[in-house]
Amino acid sequence: MASDSNMDREMILADFQACTGIDNIAEAITLLELNNWDLVAAINGVIPQENGIIQSNFISEASQTGPYGPHSESEATAPTPSAPLSSASASSSSSPPSSSSPALCPVLPSRHIVERQPRMLNFHVEYRQRSVEVVLEEGSTVGEIKQVLETELQVPVSKMQLKGWKSGDVSDSTVLRSLHLPKNNSLFVLTPDIVPSGSPSQSSSSQQGSSNQNYLLVISHREAQKDYSLNFPASKTIQEVKRNVSDLTNIPVRHQQWDGWPASASDDLMTLAVSGISYPCHHLSVCRRSSPALTLDQTDECTDVHMVSDSEGDDFEDAPEFGVDESEIFGMGSTTCRKSPMMPENSENEGDALMHFTAEFSRRYGECHPVFYIGSLEAAAQEAFYGKARDRKLLAIYLHNDESVLSNVFCSQMMCADSIVSYLSQNFITWAWDVTKEANKARLLTMCTRHFGSVVAQTIRTYKTDQFPLLLIVMGKRTSNEVLNVIEGNTTVDELMMRLMGAMEIFTAQQQEDIKDEDEREAREMVKREQDEAYRLSLEADRKKREAQEREEAEQVRQERIRKEQEEEREAIRLSLAQTLPPEPKEEDEEPISKLRIRTPSGEFLERRFLGSCKLQVLFDFVASKGYPSDEFKLLTTFPRRNITQLDPAWNLVEAKLFPQETLFLEAKE
Repeated sequence: MASDSNMDREMILADFQACTGIDNIAEAITLLELNNWDLVAAINGVIPQENGIIQSNFISEASQTGPYGPHSESEATAPTPSAPLSSASASSSSSPPSSSSPALCPVLPSRHIVERQPRMLNFHVEYRQRSVEVVLEEGSTVGEIKQVLETELQVPVSKMQLKGWKSGDVSDSTVLRSLHLPKNNSLFVLTPDIVPSGSPSQSSSSQQGSSNQNYLLVISHREAQKDYSLNFPASKTIQEVKRNVSDLTNIPVRHQQWDGWPASASDDLMTLAVSGISYPCHHLSVCRRSSPALTLDQTDECTDVHMVSDSEGDDFEDAPEFGVDESEIFGMGSTTCRKSPMMPENSENEGDALMHFTAEFSRRYGECHPVFYIGSLEAAAQEAFYGKARDRKLLAIYLHNDESVLSNVFCSQMMCADSIVSYLSQNFITWAWDVTKEANKARLLTMCTRHFGSVVAQTIRTYKTDQFPLLLIVMGKRTSNEVLNVIEGNTTVDELMMRLMGAMEIFTAQQQEDIKDEDEREAREMVKREQDEAYRLSLEADRKKREAQEREEAEQVRQERIRKEQEEEREAIRLSLAQTLPPEPKEEDEEPISKLRIRTPSGEFLERRFLGSCKLQVLFDFVASKGYPSDEFKLLTTFPRRNITQLDPAWNLVEAKLFPQETLFLEAKE
């Protein structure tokens, strides 16, 4: 398992530094890698003159310790005083090791020769509105998973169908190892014969009487906020349970702090059957102890409630004598419990996942760190690549993996260095992702394939866990995005800064070309916009001129029509008046006749005879019939000057003193 390997390497690295006095972690890792992580060979390579002492101590200690501690199982109940340490180990207990006194290296702890624990498999099981975490050894069967689920879900095994196997349906007797399963698996339970409102199964009561009892331990990992449902036979010891939990949580047994064990479970070598825990299900909780080595008084207090997991036979008991804990070496500090995941698994919203990542990063390593972009990878690429050429930046993708021994060193010493934080903030958009969980890693590879192509995703896939964390430097180009550099976790601050500056040089050269092209394009577009605007204004002026001309022509047509209508109306009135005039009397008529001579404005004269008894209205109608209506013209006498049109039309000519003859003239009214 990857977690076993990482934990072993962390312990080997701690012991190697304690023995050799090498403080530089990168140098220590390099020396161990040269010796294929063989602790004795690496120490002998650094301190060859002490080879005999170290080798003899190692063999002597190994001969005195079994796989579970300094005593055999038969002697566990009656411990004897341990043999005196060699002079080297005795000296180391009184003073810390240093590079100037390599002979003071203590006896190497026996944990490096402990047999490997069975591989554990995690199962995330979904059932209707519930989810259950089940952890079993790969030597278990499918039926044992169902037994755990029967207790947890209250569903009889006979009515339970377990689906989600990649190899298709399997039988209850199938051994998990034969299915070649990954560490993390997702399954779901179907119960077609049980309706949702059905009563819970009572199978647990029937199991009580079975001779082959299994205990379901529901263990809450407090700092990770995750529950594990572990199925153990009654013959398992408490120590074996704690070792399995160490494999799941990466908390060494000696650092486990428990709640929930009964007072009767006073010895880790007790089996579950005699420990006094509840059957068939018992609830416990675990976290990392606040200090790597408790004082005697603290140990006594914690033993009363069985919160300290170390027993006299614990094979990790001698590690605190080095005075160094791997949690301190790898930047874990003195937190009360083990760190929670950097990013939740299967988060639906990438922004929420990044907010959780930023908060956890700040909690672990402090507030001085790069500003991580909160949002999707696509949004971060848009922010970095697709703005104005002068505003574009490089995209730095930080990929974190908690299972790598380099992660804490890289984060605390590289990503939180003031120079790196300042340079990234000024020149980069920094986006982060946690690939510790397989589901999150698969999601990252999908995003990289979509935005950067399959080559980048394949490149990330080829990196091993111990090469993480990675820092990908991505530059946006016209047609595609290019990964300029992939920086691995085993680097220094100076090397990291040099590689970031090298990427910036490449980016700056490309950015200058993009700025020049963008300026030329904007100049061309400006000229085109000005031409388009001038053309638009010209068209607008032509349109207005044409509209004005059309309005003028329409007005002329309208006025002409009105004029014609008025002329036609006046002509009709004139003809009507001409027809209604009485006939002109003859000169030889016996009645008095008045002869009138009327001068028009044009100088012409109108002459006509009227009867003396004729009304003035007849005179007015005569003048109007000749085209001079009384509302437009005045009819005047010459001397004395009188306005005849102001007289009463009912008067006759005699009364108006227009008898027997008179000369009149027409004048237009003002």
